[in-house]
Amino acid sequence: MSVAVLGAGAFGTALAVALARDGDPVRLWARDAGQVRAMAETRENAERLPGVTLPDSVEPVSDLAHAAEADCLLLSVPMQSLSDFLKATPDLWRGKRLVACCKGVDLATGLGPSGLIAAAAPDAVPALLSGPSFAVDIANGLPTALTLASADETAARAMQERLSTAVLRLYRSTDMAGVELGGALKNVIAIACGMAIGAGLGESARAALMTRGYAEILRLAMARGAQRETLAGLSGLGDLVLTCTSEKSRNYAYGLRLGQAGKAETLATTEGIATARAVSTLAAREGLEMPITTAIAAVLDGSVTVEQAADGLLTRPLRPE
Repeated sequence: MSVAVLGAGAFGTALAVALARDGDPVRLWARDAGQVRAMAETRENAERLPGVTLPDSVEPVSDLAHAAEADCLLLSVPMQSLSDFLKATPDLWRGKRLVACCKGVDLATGLGPSGLIAAAAPDAVPALLSGPSFAVDIANGLPTALTLASADETAARAMQERLSTAVLRLYRSTDMAGVELGGALKNVIAIACGMAIGAGLGESARAALMTRGYAEILRLAMARGAQRETLAGLSGLGDLVLTCTSEKSRNYAYGLRLGQAGKAETLATTEGIATARAVSTLAAREGLEMPITTAIAAVLDGSVTVEQAADGLLTRPLRPE
């Protein structure tokens, strides 16, 4: 099975490096032809993943049609750009295995990546790759375990075999809703945890946010038909733990700056920002209680301060766990 990674950000580049390390050819597509030329000449993506050498079997390309000739396409584009990206060239996706590597909820439609793939490319096989991982760890060959989800069990087995390496271990799932929502919502809770630490609320507050945040993730995911055991796995609890405890996490680091200064500049793709807004609206529409997500959305919109959000959560009525 031939493979291409569409999107040469840090994570897409890391995946290409990992999958090509044993000599298997991998095409790495970037929109910017100048970036592609630089990667081909220097064998490094200096802008997005400095210090990591691209194996000889990674072919940087700027021709999307050429990259899309591969059987399995890993979509490593920002969540809020995915819909337009897919709709722009629908003919390229027919019969392909499309593996979404982004996490979040589309602001315009309320759909996750699998829903966007199904809408824009009905003849493709949608799949998701999610779990606790940082690009630099994958690129440096450190042991990482992820979940690969697809409703097509036969396709999932084939992709699991092709995309697993000696140090990148993929587990298989057919629970698309659970894998998708676990990966999306943990980013919102990571922002909350960063805010708590940045505001000096302490480690105990972070643990409480992680625990109650996990309850919110379960609440929404199970309302959407997800399986509880999926949320207890790599793409749920595992990803939540990593993202809420490390400054390597863009979402946690953003929340940290927000808690420290009351405002924060978005320096990189921080998927939890849009996801918090989309899920807060979704929860209100469906009558789901998601107080942490709602509070984070309010902070991000500027309607409450970090301190007011914390007070609002602490003064909620007492209830059984």
